[in-house]
Formats: sequence, structure tokens, C-alpha cells
Amino acid sequence: MADKGDTGLTPGLAAAWGLRERPAKGPRPGLSVHRIVDAAVAVAASEGLAAVSMGRVAKELGASTMSLYRYVGSKDELYVLMQDAAIGAPPDPPPPGTGWREALTRWAWAQRAVFQRNLWLLRVPVSGPPATPNSVAWWEAGMGALEATPLDEGAKISVVMLLGGLVRNDTGLMADLDAAVTATGGTHEQVMARYARTLRLLADPERYPAVARALESGVLDGPDDPDHEFRFGLERLLDGVEVLVAGRSDG
Repeated sequence: MADKGDTGLTPGLAAAWGLRERPAKGPRPGLSVHRIVDAAVAVAASEGLAAVSMGRVAKELGASTMSLYRYVGSKDELYVLMQDAAIGAPPDPPPPGTGWREALTRWAWAQRAVFQRNLWLLRVPVSGPPATPNSVAWWEAGMGALEATPLDEGAKISVVMLLGGLVRNDTGLMADLDAAVTATGGTHEQVMARYARTLRLLADPERYPAVARALESGVLDGPDDPDHEFRFGLERLLDGVEVLVAGRSDG
């Protein structure tokens, strides 16, 4: 096991991993990494990520801005710690004997639920590979689902990254669409119905025959299933992984 001093972690990340201990002497400090992160998450949840700053978090805690830097080195580091707190631990491993496809399906749906509960997470810049306890635990869960497959480690990482990208893209797109619908004051079905009517007037069937056929089919007029696109994309992605696994098995 590597020596704790060789990690190269910032103080905030070291505390997240349990590698930074409270000083043995002196009064109990009024601040901690956990208090700072909890306050920042509360601000992001109520007002969005853009409202989070070291000064704003310090105000919420009744502390000076400079005092926060003893625990968290920068706003970027604070973002990473906020992300780790919000995503939490991954779900419990599936029962023994669960196939890789079902295990990855559970993993993807669970991660999607996390993002749906914390939409501000989608605005956190991706600053590097997993480096916090919970993010590494999610990575471990995704990789572990593929353990019994013949995929090499590089392919496993690629599959997990592909699934994570699908989750983020779908959640972000749906959140943006929901915000646009809310701004109109109508329901999703009403907005889509207006869109279909407008498009029928604008899309000349001779110039846009494929679009015209889709409109004629009435597919845009039916009730909305908010999970349909994610379910469709996830199944097709896993179909591709299944082909990859079968090919490696044959090889």
C-alpha cells in the first residue's frame, strides 16, 4: 500500500479520503471540509451551480472567505468535493449470478437517478478521471459488472465511460427540454402538439419526405414517456457491447 504522504492530494481531497486528521492540539475548529461542502451543495441545489463561490459559501457558514482556503484549496476543488457528496455511494452489488448486461443496466439507471435529483451536477466541469471516494466506487461498480466478460481492462473502461456519457447526455437534454417547456407555461404534450402542427405547415413533404412520414405517423402526437429515449439508447448501447463481448469470446 502506498504511503499516505505520496498521494499528492490537496487538503480537501485528502480529507475526503480520510487521510487528513484533525490537529491534536488547539480548540476544535468551527469549520470542516464536510461543513463547507454541505453548505455549497445546499446553495447549488437551491440556486444552481453558478451561485456557488467561496465567498457565498463563507457567508452561509458565517465565516470569512479566507478561512475556507485552509480546508479547500480552490473553487474547482470545491466542485469536485461537492460532486462526490452529491453522487453518494453506488447501489449495492446485484445478487450473485446476475449477468453483466443486467448489472450495467442497474448501474446506468441508478446513476441517471442521481443526476436527475441533482441537475446542477451536469454543470460541474469534468476536470479529470475519478479521484474521490464515491466517484471511484461508482467506477469500481461499473468495471465489476464486466468482470466475468472476456473484455480486457481498457475495453471495460471504455464501456463504462460510454455508459456514463449516455447518462449525462440524456439527463442534460431532458432537463433542458423540461426547462423550455416550463417556460412556455404548458405541458410537454401541449408543446409537442404545437410543434407537430407547426412543422406540418413548414416541412414540405417533397423536400423533407422522411420528416413528413414521421409527422404523418402521429408519433409526435402520442403521450410522452420521459424514459423512452434513455431506455432506447441504453438498450442499443448494450446491444453493441454484447456484440463486442461475443466477438472477444469467439476470439
